Amino acid sequence: MKKRAIVIGATSGIGRAVAERLAAAGYRVGVTGRRGTLLDELAAANPGAFCRAVADVTDPAASCAALDALAGELGGVDLCVVSAGAGELNPGLDYALEERAIRTNVVGWTAAVDWAYRLFERQGGGHLVVITSVGGLRGGGGAPAYNASKAYQMNYAEGLRQKAAKSRLPIFVTDIRPGFTATEMAKGEGLFWVMHVDKVADQLLRAVRRRRPVAVVTRRWRIVAWLLRHMPGRIYRKMG
Repeated sequence: MKKRAIVIGATSGIGRAVAERLAAAGYRVGVTGRRGTLLDELAAANPGAFCRAVADVTDPAASCAALDALAGELGGVDLCVVSAGAGELNPGLDYALEERAIRTNVVGWTAAVDWAYRLFERQGGGHLVVITSVGGLRGGGGAPAYNASKAYQMNYAEGLRQKAAKSRLPIFVTDIRPGFTATEMAKGEGLFWVMHVDKVADQLLRAVRRRRPVAVVTRRWRIVAWLLRHMPGRIYRKMG
């Protein structure tokens, strides 16, 4: 029997690269995203491997209904990857930009993650993968809501790992923390160590196969993550 996966936020970037690799590995893949034409392009590249549903995580009720339909079409889900996200540079604290990040990365994200976890509880097992960010390790003056929302996601994933451990069910939760990746999300001048999305997707799936609880990708970004965790606040504040 083919393994079954759902990728939430599969129209572009890391989510699309992961969906393509899962399909190539023999998975039957359900994909969601806001842009139907991009989902159609993805499915056309590998006919028979994908089922799809247009859904925006900022509308949690509609998004979860679409996920229910995909799970039904797949006959269950072994792996769910939550890749949907939003973030803008916002040094002027334009609330409209902050609200979009919060509605996507907190409100909609939580609904999607809870949907997947509850499904795995009913099934008696499954693997949930969330794509957070190295940026969630510290606050960021350039994009405050983005960094804060990624910290929220990291803590939420840790809470779900604790919940799974107490339940004794074979539910695995992997938190993937990329650095700067060459996608629409990478904004700003002078970005360093910008990674190709293919390399990120490959290392992400390697961590998933190993059922790692947390993985920073790519490897060189582990150095940055270590520095961020240990840098004194008085030094970090001067870097903004």
